[in-house]
Amino acid sequence: MRHASILAAAMVLVAGVANAADPLVGNWKTEDGTTSAIARCGSGYCITVKTGKYAGRKIGNFSGKDGSYAGQITDPVSNKTYNGTLKLSGNNVKMQGCVMKVFCQSQTWTRL
Repeated sequence: MRHASILAAAMVLVAGVANAADPLVGNWKTEDGTTSAIARCGSGYCITVKTGKYAGRKIGNFSGKDGSYAGQITDPVSNKTYNGTLKLSGNNVKMQGCVMKVFCQSQTWTRL
């Protein structure tokens, strides 16, 4: 019985470490000073605005790994959606949205 309890505790600990190891997940300060959250959703990641005028609005959906992600990002002001990329570097994530892979704009967000 004691062996089963130790094994169960170890499995819970390993599951918690696996979830905590994902560096993209968390709250991020945007360039305009609002907070957005990046969280797991399905097999990828969703971005949701947490504060400010657009709080609660889902603005992104990305997939990838190892600090490089691709998907779609929506500008909450214009409500236009663009193909985008995310590049994670330490406590910063650089986001880039493009039209026809030619006209691009980028922002860098900082981990809170």
